[in-house]
Amino acid sequence: MDQDQRDKGRSADAGDAIAERVLKLAEELEASGDVRAGGADMEHARAALHRWVDEATGFVTMPAFGRVTVIHANGRQSSIQSPDLSYSMSIPLQQAPLADG
Repeated sequence: MDQDQRDKGRSADAGDAIAERVLKLAEELEASGDVRAGGADMEHARAALHRWVDEATGFVTMPAFGRVTVIHANGRQSSIQSPDLSYSMSIPLQQAPLADG
């Protein structure tokens, strides 16, 4: 087994642990949920997510808050709490050129 395969195995284990924590929290809140972590279910979930993002009319990124707000064509908004996503979507500040003299 090479390093990439070991890393993928660890990543899958970590993902399973996170999914279990999310489901346990949902149980505490008396809500239900399901895990989509591979195979046809994962393909379906990804396709739905891609359609949802493709239909967005705008995004507001707030890296300082770790939040992305998605603006939909019907005027509704959805918020995603993710420091990684908000940081990766943000546009780096450009340094202004120094004034001459």
